[in-house]
Amino acid sequence: MKKIVCISDTHGEFRGLVVPDGDILVHAGDITTYGQPAELVDFNLWLTGLPHQDKVVIAGNHDAALANQPAEFGRRVLTAAHYLQDSEVQVQDVRIYGSPWTPEFMNWHFMMPRDGWELRAKWAKIPEELDILLTHGPPANKLDYSKFQKTGVGCHLLREAVERARPRYHVFGHLHESYGGIEGEFTTFINCSIMTRSYVLANAPIVIEV
Repeated sequence: MKKIVCISDTHGEFRGLVVPDGDILVHAGDITTYGQPAELVDFNLWLTGLPHQDKVVIAGNHDAALANQPAEFGRRVLTAAHYLQDSEVQVQDVRIYGSPWTPEFMNWHFMMPRDGWELRAKWAKIPEELDILLTHGPPANKLDYSKFQKTGVGCHLLREAVERARPRYHVFGHLHESYGGIEGEFTTFINCSIMTRSYVLANAPIVIEV
């Protein structure tokens, strides 16, 4: 069994985080606050000091420096991690697929129209037999409550893709106020946002075993 440490939505405050030891660290996006390249460089430096043998990272809607760029750009900047953008990696016999997209809301990055064909096409790429599906946002009705919108705002198309692909774990963030985990019939859902809705570093990393 491998110990996987899950974090998300660090928003530039990663140095204040107490990170448990483990085999693999996964980060579900919103690395930065302002999306500046310097924030990514600092994050990469921080990653190099962590003991986890492998780190797997995706972008989120705040990560402007990674938006509108080929995935290779993220890999060049985040040299201490496996940067995934609609792609997968197998590390230590753990198969992980990562994707940064969320349904459109205001003028953020890595967003597409809700329930549109573009998102459907992205989620169609999610393979079966995954140990971990890593996305920035949640699927519909799974740890997706937004206090701002006073309702669940997860992606219905992503929910359909998860039901098809049946990953062992679906790890995400984005909705800070819905931190936690729930077990489904085939998939365990983990919202590992480490900040509260008011951007206070308060939630602990979540550790799972694969």
